[in-house]
Amino acid sequence: MSKSTRFRDEDLGRRGFLKLLGAVSATAAVLPDPAEAFDLEEFMQKHFVELSPEQLAKTLARLEKQYNEKYDRDDFSVNAAPPLEGVRFAYALNLSKCIGCRKCVEACVEENNQHRGDPDKGDRIEYIRVLEMEKGSLDVEKSVHDYTHEVPAEGKYYMPVQCHHCNDAPCVKACPVEATWQEQDGIVVVDYNWCIGCRYCAAACPYWARKFNWSEPRLEDEDIIPDTHYLGNRPRYKGVMEKCTFCINRVRQGLNPACHDICPTGSRKFGNLLDPAGPIRQIIAEKRVFILKEEAGTDPSFYYFFD
Repeated sequence: MSKSTRFRDEDLGRRGFLKLLGAVSATAAVLPDPAEAFDLEEFMQKHFVELSPEQLAKTLARLEKQYNEKYDRDDFSVNAAPPLEGVRFAYALNLSKCIGCRKCVEACVEENNQHRGDPDKGDRIEYIRVLEMEKGSLDVEKSVHDYTHEVPAEGKYYMPVQCHHCNDAPCVKACPVEATWQEQDGIVVVDYNWCIGCRYCAAACPYWARKFNWSEPRLEDEDIIPDTHYLGNRPRYKGVMEKCTFCINRVRQGLNPACHDICPTGSRKFGNLLDPAGPIRQIIAEKRVFILKEEAGTDPSFYYFFD
């Protein structure tokens, strides 16, 4: 094969190759990053759900090596802890208590190795948007999420919105390459190595939950959380989608999501929907519960309630 017919500069990886193919049929596809090195093993990797235990172990080791080299570290770990038996995760949020402090946003960004962005552009990736609305109104179309005043403000209430981990998820249906799916424990995940960046999932999501990496994610050494999950908080790539995973790296270890534990008012409740004595089932049974955009028919695993 002549040099002119090989991948340009020998630097077209598996994701880049698929994006190049996708550009033919999807105008939203992102062309490969010329700086992305070609990796034959990555190119040949099967879909995550098809990997044998041996293939999975090899994939995780390869990623750990890549991340350690990229960020000049020696402590990166990438695990693939499976769903817990008898668990279906769900979230409930008390709108009577939320004060709009956005500490949940900060904890989420830190825990999930999200792109910190250019300080001058304010393009940091955030999975959670805290909407501010007039008391007595549920019109999210008139809400604001970029308020700068002290909170809680008089006459206002606050509604954090993130991925609702829908049981009939339109984002899953929209993905043309099956790079996103719902796990047995209810968590909707994204395989960053399989995603081609077409952004169909973002267009399909009624909750504004999908985020796209327009540039190479920026992470400073002091920002990095090195203990990661393959389907969760491992560093992402330019040109792929990402979203809240209920902190899959934490909850599959028996912990709560970072946003839950940081909340100063106890507004956030997280647990197993299958546990009849758990907090989620008790809230559903005892409180005034509603779901956002019920008319979308997504059957979300995220509930709002009032005292």
